[in-house]
Amino acid sequence: MTEAETMPAKTPRDKTPLSGSASKTLPQRLWGNAYLLLSLTTLMWAGNAVASRLAVGQISPMGLTSLRWVFVCAILPWLMRRELAAHWPALKARWFFIIATGTMGFTAFNALMYLAGYSTTAINIGILQGAIPIFVLVGAFLAHRTAIGPLQALGVFVTLLGVMVVASRGDYHVLTQFAFFPGDLLMILASFFYAGYTVAIHSRPAVPGLVFFTALAIVACLASLPLFGAEIALGHGYWPTPKGWLILAFVVIFPSLISQICFLRAVELIGPGRAGVFVNLVPVFAPILAVFILGEQLALYHGLALALVLGGIFIAERLGKR
Repeated sequence: MTEAETMPAKTPRDKTPLSGSASKTLPQRLWGNAYLLLSLTTLMWAGNAVASRLAVGQISPMGLTSLRWVFVCAILPWLMRRELAAHWPALKARWFFIIATGTMGFTAFNALMYLAGYSTTAINIGILQGAIPIFVLVGAFLAHRTAIGPLQALGVFVTLLGVMVVASRGDYHVLTQFAFFPGDLLMILASFFYAGYTVAIHSRPAVPGLVFFTALAIVACLASLPLFGAEIALGHGYWPTPKGWLILAFVVIFPSLISQICFLRAVELIGPGRAGVFVNLVPVFAPILAVFILGEQLALYHGLALALVLGGIFIAERLGKR
């Protein structure tokens, strides 16, 4: 999963009458279809999990993390320069919040996910991201004392059980001997970071979503440079291969830019609550992409884990809120 997955936008819903829809061009109709935009968004975020595996040996983890935001910041701040200037007082007043959330949600999450790609599968990375909504529920309770009902607690337990099934590869000996794959543990840690980011941004500055995203991207760029420098200093950095540059281009264009624009537009159309539900498609799309693009094999425990993760989310987010 990557960046503005659960970022709320503070813009009114689109109330354009349907009567004029027949005269709209195809691009206009697509731009007004929130469900298509959200499906494409989550597909691109799932592609980021696949990119973490494709990047192995092609571009280093910290190189991908840092260069991703370097290229984003070579484009987006310039395009948003007037909006950034207009909202600078509001951003400056919350400078520590912006630095903390940008570092946690954009830099740390992606760095850990790309590092995890070296020692686990894209299927596991995708399914483990499915636990983020549950971690958000727990984080909201810890940070804001948001009440958790019995069904929501059951949903948390079921989802965490699914996480343990993935991390243990369905083998209880892994649990008893704590012999987890490093990549799975890194992805669980990454999910905690992103959940913390998601809880935090509910109190973000009152600025447009794309302005806030641009500010976080700048922070992520600056915060990732020391990681890239440390990787090079330790002898683990290397120049991207031609395939590595293609992977970087995909990550910059799709998960980093187009997906954010699509998501923010969808939030304008149907609101953040309904749009946020689509984040749950990431653990569905990621295994499918991993099988078709990487040739990874789905095991029985993957199906069980996915059922537990999605089932836990349904119990917590749907049944638990009735």
